Amino acid sequence: MWIITGATGFIGSALVWELNQHGENDLLLVDHIRPEERPGLLRKRGFTEFILADHLFDYLADPKKAARIEGVYHMGACSNTTETDEAYLQRNNVEYSQKIFQFCERLQIPLVHASSAATYGDGKLGFDDATASALLKPLNLYGWSKVKFDIWALQQKTAPKRWYALRFFNVYGPNEYHKGDQASVVFKAFNQIQATDSLKLFRSHDPKYKDGEQLRDFVYVKDVTRWMREIMHRPSVRSGIYNMGFGRARTWLDLAQNTFLSMNRDVKVDWIEIPANIRNQYQYFTEAKMDRLFKEGVTHPQWSLEAGVQDYVVKHLQQQDPYL
Repeated sequence: MWIITGATGFIGSALVWELNQHGENDLLLVDHIRPEERPGLLRKRGFTEFILADHLFDYLADPKKAARIEGVYHMGACSNTTETDEAYLQRNNVEYSQKIFQFCERLQIPLVHASSAATYGDGKLGFDDATASALLKPLNLYGWSKVKFDIWALQQKTAPKRWYALRFFNVYGPNEYHKGDQASVVFKAFNQIQATDSLKLFRSHDPKYKDGEQLRDFVYVKDVTRWMREIMHRPSVRSGIYNMGFGRARTWLDLAQNTFLSMNRDVKVDWIEIPANIRNQYQYFTEAKMDRLFKEGVTHPQWSLEAGVQDYVVKHLQQQDPYL
């Protein structure tokens, strides 16, 4: 049995879909949010049991139940990049993750853990997963919570059989519909275009970048979930921290134009100012350095921005049932 925490979240539920596609249905799903509160996410999915996150370690205290666990995909965390409750982030993103790590160490089973590209802060040190975590300076408390765990895990004298902290970049795709302001721009763009035939994008406040030419590493969730399964099932992949991005930065205009094209609409962009309260934290460029992951034998991305946006729009967002 595999544990997936954060199973009623975006990437967690997409991972359940990925595993189901490969006949893996003996899954223990864990989250703070019950499936019936987000009914679309797991309605079509196969799994053995769901338990609330607060009950997980009581469940695993039973040696017979713990012995069944083959590995853990720990996707459960506060993913709100604007969260200001530091104590909450410490409990949820750091201490809970440490308990998961220690459980996997005791049983000597593999762990795949969700870190974040927010750990890289303003990007002055680049976006290389070989950079020492202690040197990184995130721009928000969410990023700090993720880098705290990464540093702690690297300092441990004993560790799970294999462990991987994955730094997700701009992940987009089906099952993100509950994320509100934290949803991808593809999802927001689709809804704006449906309602107004136009899309609002931030102007640039950096003379090095024209409006809409700010750059991000956009990665489709179907690449991300495939990589996670590959890593878990490939014992030769060395433990450590790995980026999860496409590996090539694209502009917001690239993303916008592909969304309009997939919807068969003419491109119409309305430029708006970046709010003053986030202007100093705004990133103009992110691009995952992916060399280390690919050298471990993991497959290269299969979903370009063009293919990913089209698949997302046509096969999901425009369907009556948009879920995986």
